[in-house]
Amino acid sequence: MTAPNDLPSLSRREFLALSATTAGLAALGLTACADNHVEIDVDAVTNADHSTDVLVIGGGMAGLFAAVKAHDAGAATLIVSKGRLGSSGLTPFAKGFFVFDPATEPGSIDDFVAAVSRSALGTNNPVYTRQLAEHSLERARELRQWGYFDQTLANRPFMRPIDERKIPLLERVVITHLIKEGGRIAGAAGFRLDAEATITIRAKSVILCTGAGGFKPSGFPVCDLTHDGTVIAYEIGAKVTGKEWNDGHSTRSNNPAACYDNWGDMFGRIPSTNGVEVHHDLGMDINYRAYVMGNPVEGGPGSAQPTKAVVGGPYVPEEFQRSGPPAGGPPGQKGGAPGGPPSGKGKGGAPGGPPPGFAASANVGGASAGMAIHKSEGLVPTNDRCASNIPGLYAAGDALGSHMAGGIYTQIGSSLAGSAVQGAIAGEAAAEYARSVTAPSISAARIAEVKNEILAPLRREAGYGPAWVTHTLQGVMIPNFVLYIKKASMMQAALAYVEELRDHHAPMLRAANMHELRLAFETRNMILSAEMKLRASLMRTESRCSHYRLDYPDVDDDNWRAWINIYRGNDGVMRLEKQPFDAWPEQA
Repeated sequence: MTAPNDLPSLSRREFLALSATTAGLAALGLTACADNHVEIDVDAVTNADHSTDVLVIGGGMAGLFAAVKAHDAGAATLIVSKGRLGSSGLTPFAKGFFVFDPATEPGSIDDFVAAVSRSALGTNNPVYTRQLAEHSLERARELRQWGYFDQTLANRPFMRPIDERKIPLLERVVITHLIKEGGRIAGAAGFRLDAEATITIRAKSVILCTGAGGFKPSGFPVCDLTHDGTVIAYEIGAKVTGKEWNDGHSTRSNNPAACYDNWGDMFGRIPSTNGVEVHHDLGMDINYRAYVMGNPVEGGPGSAQPTKAVVGGPYVPEEFQRSGPPAGGPPGQKGGAPGGPPSGKGKGGAPGGPPPGFAASANVGGASAGMAIHKSEGLVPTNDRCASNIPGLYAAGDALGSHMAGGIYTQIGSSLAGSAVQGAIAGEAAAEYARSVTAPSISAARIAEVKNEILAPLRREAGYGPAWVTHTLQGVMIPNFVLYIKKASMMQAALAYVEELRDHHAPMLRAANMHELRLAFETRNMILSAEMKLRASLMRTESRCSHYRLDYPDVDDDNWRAWINIYRGNDGVMRLEKQPFDAWPEQA
């Protein structure tokens, strides 16, 4: 192996020439579809079988509490995580934990729920908003006992309750399939990243704690979140909601793709709690400003955020309007989060402050492309216990479309606290369900069929590399005039591209090893998520919260006091339906 210091050096001119050549070949499609040089013996891949009462998929805050509470309710519980417990997804990034403490808050829980509803323009589900406030204090107390608020990394405090209870944990396992038998959940299947093996898990109930997702944007730490849970649940008939909402996190104009430089202070912070502070944040304000005024960076990197008023744009209730730049303030200044990168000081300006010689740079949008507002996107809950429309299948945290805060970010720290609260509720509900059913039966033929589907990209003699398809998808979806500032013509054009990727490129994804196999499934999942986002955004012919349309710029309460749910029809075609804000799905 060549040591890094022994690598041949390239001049800037040689590097640019090589980059231009590669880009030219990619534009011609010459680097996209190619022979598959498989690095492993696919026929020698083994399969491991497991069984449990409650299977928790995901190792973040929701997954932790789901596993602990399911175990404490008497259920045999197993956790499976794509990464390391507490150290993957958005958990290492999240540092604020909302707590409603009746002893210190001047207002009541009723006041809090009402304020969130006003900010969210009615898009929130007040049942889940209330649960957040009612249970946040107890969840914070448990985390404090485990040492969560004493250190920057969550792995050790998360492992404490897991080790104490001897809950089995499988890390670095990619779940690709949910298995349904007899109309109810029966388990899941996937593969190991560090071994040439597939895995099958029989379970009486399953809790998805798989987080949010994105299109692997460079400016924000969501690059390992790709809507996996949402897509595999959709494929067995689960309903999905909230896909038209968009998260509005921004980054700095200085090196906008340098995620750690611009957001690294968040990883270095020790978690803390905060009280009620209802906002109307992370909407499309900065994206609209960029659309109507051009690049927000006037005079190049290092320039201040422009303050000139913009006519029109996303509606913000007067109660929650602020003076000055969009929510979060210019990076590098006090109050930089949640809209922009946190403030920070340090030699050279890293990781939180501006680079040497520059003033605080302007915010630019698009950092979290493809991610929705926390708790607004995911499986449709059918009741107040995190259940989906598939018997035995539950979801919590950002995998559940609870609309806890609606289609806008209303409360700092509510995402992390909401994941803890919902994880605990789902864990207890799933354990109760598991006691009421017999162990599922999955035939050997079905297991063999799933294994063949998992390994298909490895068996493909030629096909498209997942990285190339992902780059194509990003080029279609991430532009400001497609994903954020929407209009029918551009979304329909983007949908044509996405349908092509879905129908032709996704079935031809290839993989040479287990890492590329992961990328192949992630790419497939992002394509389906992109289709959902475009179809839901086309259907909602109004502007509300973090969904903004140039061709329908106003809030339309007469026709759109409703969520949009997406499901797979019996013919395999994606279907959409309305669910009124004040009704559960069966009442709609």
